[in-house]
Amino acid sequence: MVLHSINTLGLYTQNVVHRCGIFALFLLDAIRSFVKHGVEKKKLIAQMQSIGVNSLVVIMTTGGSIGSVLALQTHFGLSRFNAFEFIGPIVFLGMVRELGPVLSSLMIAGRAGSAMTAEIGTMQITEQVDALRTLGIDVQQYLIVPRIVASTVAMPLASLFCSLCGVIGGYVVAVSVLRVNHETYISSIQQMVVMGDIFHGLFKSIVFGFLVGSIATFKGYFTRGGARNVGNATTQSVVAASLATLITDYILTSLANAL
Repeated sequence: MVLHSINTLGLYTQNVVHRCGIFALFLLDAIRSFVKHGVEKKKLIAQMQSIGVNSLVVIMTTGGSIGSVLALQTHFGLSRFNAFEFIGPIVFLGMVRELGPVLSSLMIAGRAGSAMTAEIGTMQITEQVDALRTLGIDVQQYLIVPRIVASTVAMPLASLFCSLCGVIGGYVVAVSVLRVNHETYISSIQQMVVMGDIFHGLFKSIVFGFLVGSIATFKGYFTRGGARNVGNATTQSVVAASLATLITDYILTSLANAL
């Protein structure tokens, strides 16, 4: 029983390491293609529209809702200490440093990341990718690089919109519903927030964008079989990108606090 458990754990670990190695080689090929050929502007703009612009409504709605709820919950906790002047900074820092980048990544992973995986996976199982190779087209430069670059570039912009809507939502709830003085809300943010907080959130969103784009294209590129496997790859893409976002968020936050 013990030997069987150890053997199962060893096989699982070997499989994980093998997949990580394949993913690393996949990213290495994409980076080489980007350095050698760059990225086509038309494809980049089209992917940025698909990934970022078309996701703005969902992201802004999510940010506004979370900012409003954060203001309510913060007011509930601070009311015990009569410290209402801290609502603004807490909402602002919570959205800019953590919730804005993380929520944007999760929304884009669920909406655009799944679409990227399904599109590339469908091309793979219908042998369209093989046809591109037969025509002498660099598949990495044609399919993979534009999506990864677009995701990396679009994510910080999406994070800014999400954070902005969250701060505005928190302001509306704090001033209109909770009757917090609007001058106190604004001045407390100006006093306690520094530009480093904004840059911290932007750096996170860049990393998240790279992860989401890389994982989505990787899952689609290595899809094999039929339509059911495309669905499985899409599900795995969203789950993997979401977990990678949350784990990386903790690591980056820990490193930032240590530094």
